[in-house]
Amino acid sequence: MNLIDELRWRGMFHDMMPGTEEHLLKSAPITGYIGFDPTAPSLHIGNLATIMLLVHLQRAGHRPLALVGGATGMIGDPSGKSAERNLLDEDALRRNQAGIQAQLEKFLVFDDSPTGAQVVNNYDWFKNFGFLGFLREVGKHLTVNYMMAKDSVKRRIGGSEDSGADGISYTEFSYQLLQGYDFVHLFRTYGCTLQMGASDQWGNITTGTELIRRMGSELDEAAQQPTTSNQQPAKAYALTGQLITKADGTKYGKSETGTVWLDGALTSPYQFYQFFLNAADADVPRLIRVFTLLSQAEIEALEAEHALAPHRRTLQQALAQDVTTRVHGPQAYEAAQAASQVLFGGGELTSLDEATLLDVFAGVPQVEVPRAELAEHTVISLLSEATGGVIFPSKGEAKKMIQAGGVSLNREKATLDQQATDVALLLDKYVVAQKGKKNYFLLKLV
Repeated sequence: MNLIDELRWRGMFHDMMPGTEEHLLKSAPITGYIGFDPTAPSLHIGNLATIMLLVHLQRAGHRPLALVGGATGMIGDPSGKSAERNLLDEDALRRNQAGIQAQLEKFLVFDDSPTGAQVVNNYDWFKNFGFLGFLREVGKHLTVNYMMAKDSVKRRIGGSEDSGADGISYTEFSYQLLQGYDFVHLFRTYGCTLQMGASDQWGNITTGTELIRRMGSELDEAAQQPTTSNQQPAKAYALTGQLITKADGTKYGKSETGTVWLDGALTSPYQFYQFFLNAADADVPRLIRVFTLLSQAEIEALEAEHALAPHRRTLQQALAQDVTTRVHGPQAYEAAQAASQVLFGGGELTSLDEATLLDVFAGVPQVEVPRAELAEHTVISLLSEATGGVIFPSKGEAKKMIQAGGVSLNREKATLDQQATDVALLLDKYVVAQKGKKNYFLLKLV
């Protein structure tokens, strides 16, 4: 397939250097890479958009490299930042890298074929690169004027204290030179001629292409580019994708609140599923193009079905199923769907394990009740006195609503003469109390 055409109809394309599309249409596979920041133990859905760039690169018949920035992660990328960030030690970075690689393996095909993906770590080539050697071999090729012209640097240098910007250290200023050398190393070692990333990385990416150009023709042989008597500078290319933004315009990133992680220990499969299931109708056509591999015809058919009955949320259902299954697996998707049915569709509470039960009801009021006191209470006093008035402020109000049929305990209608010990417990310690149609409470026996 034509990678650029694919990215364009999906709304993922942002910009590219001249000649990039023609380069991608070569019959032999080219090698392209994207860098991932290992300063957190997991990637998030903002990263997922760039992962999908690599997925489409591989589907177009090319070889993807995922660069985990073990070295540059110790420095900090100033792009989009207003202040210096905390630096992690090598052990923490290594742990994060291991988690990130496991996540990438869910999306890319890793094998020995010409298009097989590979993960590389820039710490491996920077750890023995001395400071003086780096300045002699690399630093002399880019001027300070060139580096200061980058928007990410100008914003930090030009910021006043009142604006919240506190300048930029030499450490972060050097980041673009280090990332640029990553491209040089991959160009030499793997014949890598393309770097991709989100649109906010354009400055860093083009530093790499410029460094390759300035370092000259000695790089051509490794990249398998033809040489002639009229030697042309080594050539590398850049391509960026659109940032995926929230409804308020902010991008999905680790520094923003409400981050949706790919690690199930940080964002549970149920929460992950619910995030996509609750996507706004205005947003979901774009999200389903970016985060799934459904074809244009399949998506347009889903959109037509959705338009006939928006309340069924056909697009959201398809999006949530596809992404949750790929990130967490089919069993996690089925469990998340079952949990969603419990809360919104009348599914069986007994089908949930403890972790999912607590996840489903994480946002509702929770009350602990001493197990030894349970026998002393009727259902009326359990829902009022024993819970400290959290559910009902008085026995009278509890009695009135129970009499009207408005109270359920673990999905069974409560009755006036019912004893607390008559309630069948979930997992031998939980009671889900429902007051009216929408008010839930979770009681836990301790």
